[in-house]
Amino acid sequence: MNISISLQHFIKPHDQARFPLSFSSLRSRSRSRVVVVSAATADDHHQQKQPLKKKKLAEEMRMAAMKLHKKTDDGDKAAAAMAPAGLAIAEWEPTLEGYLKFLADTNLIYQALERIVDKAVFPQYAELRNTGLERSKGLAKDMEWLEQNGHSIPQPSSLGINYAHYLHQLSDKDPHAFISHFYMTYFGHTAGGRIIGKKVEEKILNGKELEFYKYQGELPQLLQNVRDKLNKIGEKWSREEKDRCLLEIHNSFNLGSDILRLVLF
Repeated sequence: MNISISLQHFIKPHDQARFPLSFSSLRSRSRSRVVVVSAATADDHHQQKQPLKKKKLAEEMRMAAMKLHKKTDDGDKAAAAMAPAGLAIAEWEPTLEGYLKFLADTNLIYQALERIVDKAVFPQYAELRNTGLERSKGLAKDMEWLEQNGHSIPQPSSLGINYAHYLHQLSDKDPHAFISHFYMTYFGHTAGGRIIGKKVEEKILNGKELEFYKYQGELPQLLQNVRDKLNKIGEKWSREEKDRCLLEIHNSFNLGSDILRLVLF
């Protein structure tokens, strides 16, 4: 079974109008002023300015993402991060048909991300290769298993096609904004995504453990390694470039949530 999907095979002329890049809408926030504190020595009372410790890129992205999370009744912010608006995870009733649609679209997104970092139009993308968070191989195994058990995998929907197309466009023109999609997709899956996956496995797959939710190695260490790589990338960015990345977090969250909602329908 050939799981690899050519994006161009699915893109239609009218699809390319969806998610047009409007970089003028990526407004840079005002330059942050460095807040300082004064300390007087016992000898001369001269004031010394000490800048507050700067947050690293991965932490700034995490904080920006958490602002978008809606806390559920049980206080599970990780699951709420991936939940459709207004619907607690405990209330989810995933369907097999919906989950198959979700897998088809999600596979397209992960293939796009992996191809982008492999191609590395910008050198910093090469830092994000072979992190251990890659999901396309696991997805391919799961989709093959599902087909062997009589379930037909649908073609990707316009949501997945357009998002993958958007990622390719963005990665060629705006690396700072692209990094936010990389972060949100991979880190979101390790948090709320896995919680949702557990629910899907229990409710519609009779407890079958999917490869999509398994990792080789210790997940906390894999995540920390990627944070370190992201922080290394961010060290070379200006404040305006970091703000461009943070501003795209909201868009990434919305696009990912739209695809996740397919699980329910």
